[in-house]
Amino acid sequence: MGSVTLKIGDGTARFKRATVCSSAVNILMMFSVISTNLFALYAFTSSAKYHQNHLFHNTHKNISLISEQVSLILKEIDSSQKELAKMERELLGYETIDISRPNIANELKIFLQRHQLPLGKDSRTAITEMVASVGHSCEKSADLLSQYMTYKVSGPCPDDWSLGQKLILRGCEPLPRRRCFAKSVPKVGLSPFPISLWRPVSEKILTWSGLGCKNFGCLHKKKLSRECVDCFDLASAHENQKFVNAKSKSDFLTDDVLALASGGIRIGFDIGGGSGSFAARMAERNVTVITDTLNIDAPFSEFIAARGLFPLYLSLDHRFPFYDNVFDLIHASSGLDVGAKPEKLEFLMFDIDRILRAGGLFWLDNFCCTDEEKKKTLTRLIERFGYKKLKWVVGEKVDTAAGSGQSEIYLSAVLQKPARV
Repeated sequence: MGSVTLKIGDGTARFKRATVCSSAVNILMMFSVISTNLFALYAFTSSAKYHQNHLFHNTHKNISLISEQVSLILKEIDSSQKELAKMERELLGYETIDISRPNIANELKIFLQRHQLPLGKDSRTAITEMVASVGHSCEKSADLLSQYMTYKVSGPCPDDWSLGQKLILRGCEPLPRRRCFAKSVPKVGLSPFPISLWRPVSEKILTWSGLGCKNFGCLHKKKLSRECVDCFDLASAHENQKFVNAKSKSDFLTDDVLALASGGIRIGFDIGGGSGSFAARMAERNVTVITDTLNIDAPFSEFIAARGLFPLYLSLDHRFPFYDNVFDLIHASSGLDVGAKPEKLEFLMFDIDRILRAGGLFWLDNFCCTDEEKKKTLTRLIERFGYKKLKWVVGEKVDTAAGSGQSEIYLSAVLQKPARV
């Protein structure tokens, strides 16, 4: 066999003389390639029409099957979400109160009904109906709530303030309004302001129903809290010397703290303020202070009001009913200890920060740290807010409230809130 010349462009490729064996192999490979391609071409052309007929049918069938499967999956997802939401409502109490229950008081049904606005959608608020405000946890205490809402319309309210407080402590806050007249006690002998701040309050003008003690003599024998040791005895040195005379290094004086303020102190908020003595000392310095309190074992709210001060009947589980950045000063002591999980204290601290203005003071007054770990936890939480430490004292005091006589760690601090952009 001769040589083969193959022109490629301007160049020439030359194959050397092939042997008989190599030529046979080449011919076999060429035959295999040609036959394979011919077979593929035949298979494609002969079945093209068949595939075209089946393609549309199968595609339509497959789309229908996929659509059905997707529909089933979406239904399962929706069903699972509803089941999870139901479980969450049952666990957390977010379920709306079922007013169709036979034991629900009629007054509660009326109060919870939605009321359409007579002129339709309000242009300013964009609402179309008025909805009653009731705490979500009221669902967990529906029987007690129904009992609370059972009364004669336009008649005297039952003497059941303690029942209302029990509901509040269970998270049923705010309570529904009622259409009855609350019991009124004649407030005879109230002193004019500012004499009322330190003049003894008559026990006859207070409500003692629902309490274990029925007079001040009984209360003086009780250790109500760390902040309230003989706190209803305004003549005692223990109470009337608070904030003006220090018994330990963790006791800060009112004038010293006010001197640290920038921009002046005009309004404040006292959390768990006992019988209102902090507010009284601040009132002497022309500072208006609202005192947060409940009537736990004593008539705190009425007593504070009798002194000419402003009591706020509110639990610490409730969001503070104030706008952002309004207070110059917030005072708190061991009443800040809400126990339970650390997250609960975090929520409370963030709400305190919300209502305190930039440059305002947060006065932490003798917060009892039961152990070193609790002090570290509180310290880390406070440091997250970036407050400036104007005063910071850790000391030990004897526990006179519990009567154990043991020494406990107390933290006192005056912190200034920074301006945040």
